[in-house]
Amino acid sequence: MSSDAKATSAVRAQAMLLAAGRGQRMRPLTDATPKPLLPVRGKPLMQWPLEALARGGVGCVMVNTGWLGDQIPAHFGERPVLADGAGPIELLYSHEGRGDGQALETAGGIARALPRLQRVFWLAAGDVFAPDFQFSPQAMARFAAGSALAHLWLVPNPAHNPRGDFGLSADGLALNLPNRPDAGTPPEQPRYTYSTIGLFRDALFAPPWCDIAAGNPEGRQVALAPLLRAAMDAGRVSAELYTGAWTDVGTPERLAQLNALK
Repeated sequence: MSSDAKATSAVRAQAMLLAAGRGQRMRPLTDATPKPLLPVRGKPLMQWPLEALARGGVGCVMVNTGWLGDQIPAHFGERPVLADGAGPIELLYSHEGRGDGQALETAGGIARALPRLQRVFWLAAGDVFAPDFQFSPQAMARFAAGSALAHLWLVPNPAHNPRGDFGLSADGLALNLPNRPDAGTPPEQPRYTYSTIGLFRDALFAPPWCDIAAGNPEGRQVALAPLLRAAMDAGRVSAELYTGAWTDVGTPERLAQLNALK
């Protein structure tokens, strides 16, 4: 291994950008293009969070890839040129399901990449459009100085998720409120939707919260929500409400609406 390769392999990312999903609901658009590369207002969808992370001072981002994932490093490379005002950024890649292979779901993918992530890191999604969100160094510093295992940004419930995901206490804790099956009855406390933006501590992906071996060598598919709910029950997840522009670009219709509002 060359000295440059050794230096690169030793770098630990300050953020992880989720980009491994198949994008089934986006078909046929995703039959030949991974969803994070679909164009939104003149640039690939995942370039928006990459630029926001770079503006927040994040210098290295881990990107996990899955369906048609080779297209992502082919497009961005390791040091992409971003918009004016976005600082230089290095990209590392964690390749999961190649070809028709299955991605590892969110927690499984994070566990796979964890050896190359810092102990505290940002998490964002390559298929969410939140152009005004600020990945602030101050938020990272506050989280690192505390004891929470995760800090989540919640958003008002969109039309496609009217029941929401988690509650929010007056003192800033995320709440594992039950999702009542009688959809006509409102919950006792309001629930909000997880924006997929958050700060995380590596300890959430170790016992007693998670039993995936380091680096996920078995390729286990594990969802993130059960880990978060267990940590919420222990009072170890904080949260706040974000009310800026936010769209989960999950269907061709939502993509078309975004591009129509240039």
